[in-house]
Amino acid sequence: MKIDAWIGLPEASSPDRLATVGARARQVEQEGYSGLMSAETSHDPFLPLALAAEHTEHLDLMTAIAVGFARNPMVLAQVSWDLQAMSGGRFMLGLGSQIQAHITKRFSMPWSRPAARMEEMIAAIRAIWEAWQTGERLNFRGEFYRHTLMTPMFSPGPLDVPPPPILISAVGPLMTEVAGRAADGLVCHGFQTADYLRDVMLPKVHAGLAASGRDRSDFQISMPVFVVSGFDEDDVAAQAARTREQIAFYGSTPAYRGVLEHHGWGEAQTELNRLSKQGMWKEMGDVIDDEMLDAFAIVAEPRDVPVRIAERFGGSLDRLQFYAGVRGDTERWAPILEEIKAA
Repeated sequence: MKIDAWIGLPEASSPDRLATVGARARQVEQEGYSGLMSAETSHDPFLPLALAAEHTEHLDLMTAIAVGFARNPMVLAQVSWDLQAMSGGRFMLGLGSQIQAHITKRFSMPWSRPAARMEEMIAAIRAIWEAWQTGERLNFRGEFYRHTLMTPMFSPGPLDVPPPPILISAVGPLMTEVAGRAADGLVCHGFQTADYLRDVMLPKVHAGLAASGRDRSDFQISMPVFVVSGFDEDDVAAQAARTREQIAFYGSTPAYRGVLEHHGWGEAQTELNRLSKQGMWKEMGDVIDDEMLDAFAIVAEPRDVPVRIAERFGGSLDRLQFYAGVRGDTERWAPILEEIKAA
């Protein structure tokens, strides 16, 4: 199992965040991580990976995720092509749809049938890449996107490495099946339980793979995992509180209700949504009881984290990231990370 690190949350709110990326990327590579992830939250997800590519040699570099519907296929194709060339073939394009309110109200972009649009977006990006790689005429005509003009001046020309793999984020069954049918991998949402992954997500992945004539070896599944653990009781307690609040934040979103309903916790989603509309963010964490916390997070002593991850996700995940819980104390965590990688 591959273990990936994040660009780094401590720098997320700093105006000179990009200045720290090179050193952070070198450190991550030296610590033995497999990849470095860049999320689209309060900053652009692509710029840090260009710096990381410059300062590393082996790390996989992935957006996890970039908001696909905030952009068009040509924009995504171009930035991905450049990052793939710059990194020598180490870039992975992770895309997510986001929810309707963000797409229409934050990004002022159209929203319609997200699963179908995402599948066509992937096809359009690949058509653009094919035109650049082969020099053949670009002629993509779909329901949502149309790309029929590519003059030599605007083509970057072929790559010396394969085009980047495309992974998409999904929670619901429709988008999950699109991942299996059209993408190179699935980026599972952090708001996920092992039961939901096994019972709902993986059957849809396999259905999509079968429809595309591929098998599981052609596909990778990545997931950020909540971990509540540590070497200090106060730190563990603080982690548990933060994790409850993060789970509650996701749980308040109606689009994610199905995950809670799968466990019989649908009423909790109703309450979380009510509290979120009142801005009661701290109080929302109290709705997440110990049973719910244990379902969404690995709650364990550091020495027990590898076996708990293997029990819960072994055979399901190809790579994981720690959403929270494994920070600092590099020397003490290093052998534990090696055990997880060997799982």
